[in-house]
Amino acid sequence: MTTLIVVGAQWGDEGKGKVVDVLASQAQVVARYAGGNNAGHTLVLGARKIVTHLVPSGCAYPGTACVLGAGMVIDMDVFQSEVAELQRAGMLLGDELRVSLDAHVILPFHRQLDGLREDQASGGAGRIGTTRRGIGPAYEAKAARRGVRVRDLLDPSRLRVRLEQNKQHVDFELQRHGVAAIDVDAIVRAAEGWAAWLRGKVCDVGALVEAAVRAGQRVLCEGAQGALLDLDHGTYPYVTSSTTLAGGACAGLGIGPTRVDAVWGITKAYTTRVGAGPFPTCERGPLGELLRSAGDEYGATTGRPRDCGWLDLPALRHAARLNGLTGLCVTKLDVLAALPSVQVCRRYADGAEPGEVLLEDVVAEYEPVPGWGDPQLRERIAVARRLEDLPSPARAYLDAIEATVGVPITLVSVGPDRAQTILTRAAFG
Repeated sequence: MTTLIVVGAQWGDEGKGKVVDVLASQAQVVARYAGGNNAGHTLVLGARKIVTHLVPSGCAYPGTACVLGAGMVIDMDVFQSEVAELQRAGMLLGDELRVSLDAHVILPFHRQLDGLREDQASGGAGRIGTTRRGIGPAYEAKAARRGVRVRDLLDPSRLRVRLEQNKQHVDFELQRHGVAAIDVDAIVRAAEGWAAWLRGKVCDVGALVEAAVRAGQRVLCEGAQGALLDLDHGTYPYVTSSTTLAGGACAGLGIGPTRVDAVWGITKAYTTRVGAGPFPTCERGPLGELLRSAGDEYGATTGRPRDCGWLDLPALRHAARLNGLTGLCVTKLDVLAALPSVQVCRRYADGAEPGEVLLEDVVAEYEPVPGWGDPQLRERIAVARRLEDLPSPARAYLDAIEATVGVPITLVSVGPDRAQTILTRAAFG
């Protein structure tokens, strides 16, 4: 096995950064295939805490190729700043970084449109809860065939044509809200700097990944957000603007599905969501606040507090089907031990199933999980390095997840540091 896709199996924020960081120690290529700087992946490396937004989470390993695929949308100012910060931390000092020529670019007017539209939603009704980073408008331009790609930054004349196309479609909306029209000349000037910085980093990412697979190298494909935020299969319209599923890795990187060997999904031991939209197992009272505090549940990109609740097994089972999961990674198992009691949603009332009914219409039914009231349990979980080391309530909880979802658990995270990880199955054969 040489190619592994890692995806979020909830509403994002599942701990993909840590899991990819752990698995990247065994990979030669780490490739992200979708999303933009609306994603934040947190890496805890000893005493250091690093948050990446665009760069794949394999950046901590010198010599490991870090690839940004065609399915991404890239804010060049954010990208340059992030790379500079990582280099100051001693990372990406070689020739590791590669960017797809066909990735689309987030421009200043995309960010402006994102904020204006979110503010325009009257009284909060219709607000999606976007990160206001310009992600949606950039994907909108892509679908409308007037997007600006990385390769356009290298050709000023072609870039100018693209920008004039956008100006015709966007200026009226900007000016209606009292915002200045698109300044084509200013963007062309900024692109000169971006292009100079990008030279030597751009390539046909699909060809790069295909060559790595053919050479027998280990390729780790990194998703962004989570399955329930997928544009096609998530809780529409409260979703992101791209595909978040494992199937998106092929389109977003430019490789065929026959190149994929395994798909691991990541879930917290409980559930969180940020932004608007349905959340059947949300706890809005003291237990939800306790989960947020114990799990430090604040967005890595925006700092927004996340809504927290119990593990939703029907939704997780649905995500496993959508992604064809072959393995399940459970993160933040230790956080549950901070609670006086634990519950789990095994089913919805009347046997409702995600995909058949809207999640805003379901009623979660809970079962108590015994044995979680011991105040010393969190410490015992945090020091475990094998499944056999886990206390019996934690083992029973994992067994129940595995049996209900029907996917073997391949990794368990028992704390934020990369060392606090139990790997139950080899990621690469």
